[in-house]
Amino acid sequence: MSDEKPAAKSGGRYRIEALTKGLDVLRLFDESVTALKLREICDRTGIPMPTAFRVVATLEEGGFLERLPDGTIQPGVAVLTLGSAALRGSSIVQLSEQPLRHLAEETGETVNLGVLVGDQVLYLARLRNSDLVTANIQVGSTLPAAYTSMGKLLLAYLSPEELARTLAGHDFSKDAGPNAARSLAELADRLGEIRENGAAVQDEEVAAGLRSVSVPVFGRDTRHPAAAINIAVASSRHDLASLRGPLLERLQQTADDISLRLRSA
Repeated sequence: MSDEKPAAKSGGRYRIEALTKGLDVLRLFDESVTALKLREICDRTGIPMPTAFRVVATLEEGGFLERLPDGTIQPGVAVLTLGSAALRGSSIVQLSEQPLRHLAEETGETVNLGVLVGDQVLYLARLRNSDLVTANIQVGSTLPAAYTSMGKLLLAYLSPEELARTLAGHDFSKDAGPNAARSLAELADRLGEIRENGAAVQDEEVAAGLRSVSVPVFGRDTRHPAAAINIAVASSRHDLASLRGPLLERLQQTADDISLRLRSA
């Protein structure tokens, strides 16, 4: 029986089941899951072992997966190439590049562009100051939205129902800095202030020693941000007053510039 028949329950007229299974396998890998055994792939996707074997073999042949001598499976170079091409080709990344570069040069600080993907912030652009404490974050990295300035800013535009669904699986007890919210209720209070202010400050919520301030970037839809940008600093260099003063003012100017470019594109 062919794997290429439409799935009635999905409603996708042109859905190719074999391709869908391959994408399901690739989605298993992220920053926290970098390698899996074939049995683990089966367990996590529900794909039968014989089918999973063929899917993995096909992706391996194309360079999207690679198999280590002990049988462990991990992403291949082709996946990295696709990801890099997607980020470079993104219109918002291209239109933001020059304004963000000017911002980084004028402030001497790290600047970032990010979007909300589930309960995570995905970094689409990053111009890093050499002395920033988060050296491990790069384009394509993700961080919990509940703790980052960009994440909180974007979460603030969700309805209470959307917020609850988005953070349903988030564990507030781990992977956070000393000042992070410890519950959804505490975070919701902070998000209310962010909606009022139009900006989000992160004060050692991601990690000790790190602060940032974020504002939204809007496209043609002025009700929901297309993305967020921030300035990230070491707490030893800038206090909260600095973030809410000159740095925020310059950040907002950059956001206005990018928003205008998006609406004009």
